[in-house]
Amino acid sequence: MMDEHVRNINGVDLSYWDVGSGSRTLVLIHGHPFNRTMWQPQVDCLKSSYRVLVPDLRGYGKSPLPDGNHETRVETFAADNLALADSLGVKKFILGGLSMGGQIVLEMYRQAPDRIEALLLADTFSDLDTAERKQWRFTMADCLEREGMQKYANEELTKMITPANAGQLPKVAAHVMEMMTTTSPRGAAAALRGRAQRIDYTPLLRDIRVPTLVVVGREDSYTPVATAEKLRDGIRGAKLVVIEEAGHMPNLERPGAFNEALISWMRSV
Repeated sequence: MMDEHVRNINGVDLSYWDVGSGSRTLVLIHGHPFNRTMWQPQVDCLKSSYRVLVPDLRGYGKSPLPDGNHETRVETFAADNLALADSLGVKKFILGGLSMGGQIVLEMYRQAPDRIEALLLADTFSDLDTAERKQWRFTMADCLEREGMQKYANEELTKMITPANAGQLPKVAAHVMEMMTTTSPRGAAAALRGRAQRIDYTPLLRDIRVPTLVVVGREDSYTPVATAEKLRDGIRGAKLVVIEEAGHMPNLERPGAFNEALISWMRSV
């Protein structure tokens, strides 16, 4: 187990890992409704060569949601992560995120492009939601606060990882379920409401001027390969890697292939 650190950032006691001692820093942002442990295989692989900073977002994992906070905007998550890096003396870093984490990564780039050396965008998208998807986020937020996370987690498991992997990789399935069921319903609901109101990041893509790696699971139903291709085509010089036999969480479903792509790319940056 890695040492857990806690630092008060923007009025929230953010919990995070800060491991490794390399000259360059990699910051990894988890998705919804997960926590920093989703990046465990990547941290284990990279900590011998890089400093790796992995926070629990406010309302997720061991980072609490402030009382009275019913909505967490993507801008707020981004500001928290930038302030955490500031507090640790990390001025420039490589930045990666998956799904919601990828959208937070885009917002961090929008807020502080001069601080980011390279981007990893995994199983994510830049567009606005459809009207139906936006309303779903608001409806689901209310549902999670009423009913908790268990039913939601049961329904989402084989969308987060492929049905085949849910059966063939029981430890991965158990890890994904544990992350989802232990997430604070309030934290998840607040993030859903904030994410429903995010800006369209597609216009930002043409302004990205740092090396960018786009990764997607071949069988991802939430962000299919065509969506990843749109990111690659929108960002000058971006590279796309498709992970076979993986869904929305290729970093956990096929960590070997994901890590190989990530390490090869980071060495080239």
